[in-house]
Amino acid sequence: MKRLIKPILWASFCTLLTACSHGTKESEMKTMPKLSVQLWSVKDVIKTDFTGTLEQLAAMGFEGVEFAGEFGVYKDDPQGLKQYLSSLNLQASGAHVSFEQLNDDNFTKTVNFYQQLGAETLIIGWDERAWHPEGIKEVVALLNKLEQKLQPYGIKTGFHNHDHEFDDYLEQTYWDYLAKNTGENVVLQQDVGWTTYAGKDPVDYVQRYPQRTYTTHYKVRLPEGSIGKLPIIGKDTINWSALLQANIAVGGTKWIVVEQEEYPNGLSSLAAVALSKKGLDAYIANL
Repeated sequence: MKRLIKPILWASFCTLLTACSHGTKESEMKTMPKLSVQLWSVKDVIKTDFTGTLEQLAAMGFEGVEFAGEFGVYKDDPQGLKQYLSSLNLQASGAHVSFEQLNDDNFTKTVNFYQQLGAETLIIGWDERAWHPEGIKEVVALLNKLEQKLQPYGIKTGFHNHDHEFDDYLEQTYWDYLAKNTGENVVLQQDVGWTTYAGKDPVDYVQRYPQRTYTTHYKVRLPEGSIGKLPIIGKDTINWSALLQANIAVGGTKWIVVEQEEYPNGLSSLAAVALSKKGLDAYIANL
């Protein structure tokens, strides 16, 4: 069942929307994105217990998983994996891949696998050219090419930032250059942890490029000098309520993807993910 934003928030949404009536009818309200988890978050345990790890993530209330190259016994059986996910009430929200996996030699094999799996987005998770004065132009050209090639398959492509994409470039940042020079269907998968670590406001970047954050990584990466905070959603420095409102109102966000890369105070990876999920749930409940 889709979660609806409570009417009390509609007034604040009006400042973010270009057009909005004064009513609060259900048809006018935006729906919450679905909640997914990036499987890189549990890379230590998923390699040894693939199905058990997915079962625990499903029990936390996630609706989807974003893959990062680990498929357990299903590495050659995408249909079987899709059926298994369905048995846990999970979907493949997408996957992180490399440009190499989508080059001319590997395109058909890669796309066939993820299409059978039902993945909606294939996001380039990392490419150092994205913060190089000439390399960024290559990245942009490749993304635009892939956008066109993937359209017939009903799959979106996009790019996932780290902190270096927010280095200065042409009086803005590499991320701005990528956003402005790629097609409108290329997903800007903002990793808000890295955005804040780079000293930028993730809400600002959702608003700068409306309808481009089809998926967003909700992760904490504490800025240097943070005191008394933890890399756990709800125990950090990010204004999650404002970010949720921006994603819902202007981002076109279908999937919020929790990513946990740090495990403070001796927590296991699964325990840290559970705490971040709990923190996110609290913000959602207060919308």
